[in-house]
Amino acid sequence: MKKLLIVVDFQNDFIDGALGFPKAKELVSVIKNKINEYLNNNDDIIYTLDTHFDNYLDTHEGKNLPVAHCILDTFGHKVNSECDYLDKALKVFKKNTFPSLELAKYLENTDYDYVELCGLVSNICVLSNAVMVKSALPNAEIVIDKCATASFDLELEAKAFDVLKGLHIVVK
Repeated sequence: MKKLLIVVDFQNDFIDGALGFPKAKELVSVIKNKINEYLNNNDDIIYTLDTHFDNYLDTHEGKNLPVAHCILDTFGHKVNSECDYLDKALKVFKKNTFPSLELAKYLENTDYDYVELCGLVSNICVLSNAVMVKSALPNAEIVIDKCATASFDLELEAKAFDVLKGLHIVVK
């Protein structure tokens, strides 16, 4: 079985920076262990990085979420140091919106049987990237481990998990 782990936006600004929240900090060891498990099994890892620029507040997203975050070349843009295995990742996709179209286009030409997503934020970027993966790999088993993702809004997270289950994405 060909397996892939996608680490979604596990960046400093979402953990303890501009948009950080307490539950995100609790994920560091969980995600680090998950990455090591995949690496030890010679499975693939891909990262997505929320990536914005100095004009962020002038963008559509910036007008709706007026908190500058994940600005390229800042500390907040970097992956959490304990989970930074970018040098071992198959690919790293920088994206300036919630999902990555480039990720989906890349996955269309692969033969993964099993894709797991972890990272932040469960009801925004994890959800939207899971949908992109589903569209690119409709016959793969797509999984989200509830212990390896989080949201600052537990009600929206629960709703997101329900939507994902409705799309035949496994939430365990």
